[in-house]
Amino acid sequence: MKQGSNFAHWQQQVQNHTEQTLNRLLPLSDELPAPLIDAMRYAALDGGKRLRPMLVFAAAELGNNIAEAVDNAIAAIECIHIYSLVHDDMPEMDNDSLRHGKAACHIRYTPATALLVGDALQSMAFSLLSRPTNLSPERQLQMVQTLAQAAGCSGMAGGQAIDLACVGKSLNQNELEHMHQLKTGALIRSAVALGGLCCNDIEQHQLTALDAYACHLGLAFQVIDDVLDCEQDSGVLGKTAGKDAQANKPTYVSLLGLASARQYAENLIQMALEALAGFDHRAEHLRELAQFVIARNH
Repeated sequence: MKQGSNFAHWQQQVQNHTEQTLNRLLPLSDELPAPLIDAMRYAALDGGKRLRPMLVFAAAELGNNIAEAVDNAIAAIECIHIYSLVHDDMPEMDNDSLRHGKAACHIRYTPATALLVGDALQSMAFSLLSRPTNLSPERQLQMVQTLAQAAGCSGMAGGQAIDLACVGKSLNQNELEHMHQLKTGALIRSAVALGGLCCNDIEQHQLTALDAYACHLGLAFQVIDDVLDCEQDSGVLGKTAGKDAQANKPTYVSLLGLASARQYAENLIQMALEALAGFDHRAEHLRELAQFVIARNH
């Protein structure tokens, strides 16, 4: 499947809308505490692929979605993602100085400010999801629970803890996949689920199919991340290339080899597409996003 200009136009529209939504919902820099708010806006605006908001939007196209709920969901998922990046870049974690082609938050400001930025963005995410909308209360509560689980010890934070504990150790493929299903995959699964939950008319069997799609997509995303870390330079990636190898971290490339890792990612994408077989043309952007994940260069 080739991606044409229609997908590129949709992608740009979603990226622009995400930027505008975050700009609108984030507190303004002239409010107090101004230094913290300025750092939050620095970290959140003007950068990134916005993959998770695109997944929210694409999943929300499958039903009769509530636009306000979609906006809250894209901002919430991106707040959690950005907070994780801000904390990941700090010396206590991955110790990186570059993010989205500009200085990491703790470099541009201070480590203490970066820590508070992550804390504030995390709390903002749940404040956004709890805003009143025309969604059923049950759906809205399910959205809050979905994001909380994806961000916590049984999701992203737990995966990061496993990652830190495994530096210099050998992992088999099942162990590596478990780590990344938590660290990277949980938030991608959450993005797709949130989009579906923004539609009161999406049924449980459809949410289950979407989750299968997202599981395969999340793993493929991480495999390609490992491949790109070896193939691309820092200028293209927008972050420091080769960091995992330098830190002696287990990756799909170190486990499988470069060619086999890329082939594995392609197999995962095929399984993701198969999970969407029961959906009609309204799932086309989800299908195209799967191709985007495998074809990206950063």
